[in-house]
Formats: sequence, structure tokens, C-alpha cells
Amino acid sequence: MENLKKHISMKSFFIFLTLLVVSVLAATCPLYLAPFTIISVTNVFIYVVITMSWALFSGPTRYISIATAAFFGMGIYTSALAGELIPFPLVVCLGGVVSFVLALLVGLSTLRLKGMYFTIFTFGLSELIRHAVLWWEVTKTGTVGRWVVSIDHTPVYYTMLIIFVVTLAVCYATGRSRYGLALKGIGQSEEAADHMGVNVTSVKIGVFALSAFFAGATGATMATRWTYIDPSIAFNPLFSFMPILMATFGGIASITGQIIGAVALTLLADLLLTEFPYYYMLIYGVILVIVILFLPGGIVGLGRSIKKL
Repeated sequence: MENLKKHISMKSFFIFLTLLVVSVLAATCPLYLAPFTIISVTNVFIYVVITMSWALFSGPTRYISIATAAFFGMGIYTSALAGELIPFPLVVCLGGVVSFVLALLVGLSTLRLKGMYFTIFTFGLSELIRHAVLWWEVTKTGTVGRWVVSIDHTPVYYTMLIIFVVTLAVCYATGRSRYGLALKGIGQSEEAADHMGVNVTSVKIGVFALSAFFAGATGATMATRWTYIDPSIAFNPLFSFMPILMATFGGIASITGQIIGAVALTLLADLLLTEFPYYYMLIYGVILVIVILFLPGGIVGLGRSIKKL
């Protein structure tokens, strides 16, 4: 028992030391890296956050949500509308709150749906919001799209770093809390979890809305990198499908896997867009098929299988 405690304490110390070193390096990156590199790292943070936020709810519950684009787009439009009125940090928070409230309302009415019905509804929600915003702009404002207040890449980088750290901490804490156990129970058998006293509806709605908050805050931050946005940019369906692909590629059940998948495929997308701009989505589709057929546990699952050999 004493050796076990010593092993756990040593392991915790090394994890803490690693996180400290990584945090210091991440915080000092703008001091020694080129602006282009900082922008690329920011882009990685964006996809890591939306991947972790998607997996926070969909991973343990097995409710496949395709509504990330809706929450991400709401954050983008919040930034476009409020960017000139309030300071940038408040815009980011407001984008998260708007998406949180939207997810709360959606969850109250739809999280009783299960399986493919929930998946189809969430995809329809993104398209509904995209066309509703487009209709409003065409008929009420007479324009399509809006200008966005641009922010220097360094504040955007630090904002995304903070959002990443907060998202990572929330995902880690949730996974090891009673809510994490409740989510896993819902994923295994919703009826059994209900009979054991879990307030299934409240847990699902609360975590679904929490995951939307991070997507909205990320969208509000990313909007400042663009000069102009319109509904097709803000509510691009790719923002719904990419987190699913990234989490599946790395390993949905593991935070480490989610980060690995998001980082690897974001860097791969940058490379493919440069070298093969007309074929990169085809290559992405092939990767998804291969992962589903041969790597159901993702990269992390493959690593664990190799360790057992």
C-alpha cells in the first residue's frame, strides 16, 4: 500500500511538472515564434477546444450531436454584432453565454429524442439557424454578412489558450465527478441510470449546454480573425463534422486522444489545403472510413492494444 501511494504521488508530480512546463512554453510562444506560427497554433487550439467540447457530451452519452456549427456560428455572429460595443473579453464570454442559452432551450425540447432522431435533429438545427439568419439579413437588413472588428493575433492566441485550459480542466473534472459517472451510465443504459436515481434529463441538458458554451466562446474568438462573415461562413457544416472526425481519429473516450486527433488532423488539413486544395476533403473521408473500420478506439486505442501484446 505504501509503495502504491508513493507511485501515485510520483505520477501526479510528473504530470504536474509536465503541465507546468507546457504551460510556460505555451504562454511564452509569442515572444519567440513568428506571427504565422502563432496563428497556426491558435487554429490548433480552436479545433482542440471544439473537439473536446463535443466529446464532453457526446463521448460518454453516445448521443451524436451535429449541432456544433450552430453554437460556433452563434458565437461568431455575437462577436460581429457586439464587437464594436463591448470589450473583446466580454464579447468572448457573451458568445459562450448565447450558445449556452441556445443549447439549453434546444436541450429542453429535444434531448428526449434518442439515436439517429437526435442526430438528424441537431443537423437540421444548424441548417435551420443558418437559413434563418440568412433570411433575416436579406429581408430585414438588406445585406448578407457583416464586418467583424479585427483583433491582433497575440490577444487572440492568449484568449484561445485560456479557453483551452478552462475546457481541459472542465472536461477532466467532469469526467471524474458524479456527473461523469452519470453520463457514462446514460451511455450504457439510460433506463438503468434512471432507475438508479440519476436525473437523466437534467444531466443531459446541463452538460449539453456546458459543451455549447465553449463552442460559442471559441466562435466569438475566431470571428476576430476574419474581416467579414456571412451565414455560410459562420454556420459551415464542417464545424459540426470536424470535431466528430477528430475525436474518432484520436479516441473519443480519452481526453488525450481527443487532443491528439484534433492536433494531427488540423495540421494535416493545413498541409492538404496547401498541397492538394481540391482533394483534401476526399482524403479526410478516406481517413474517417479507415479509422471506423480498423481503429474503432482511435490512435489511443491502437496504442493500448500494442501495449497488451
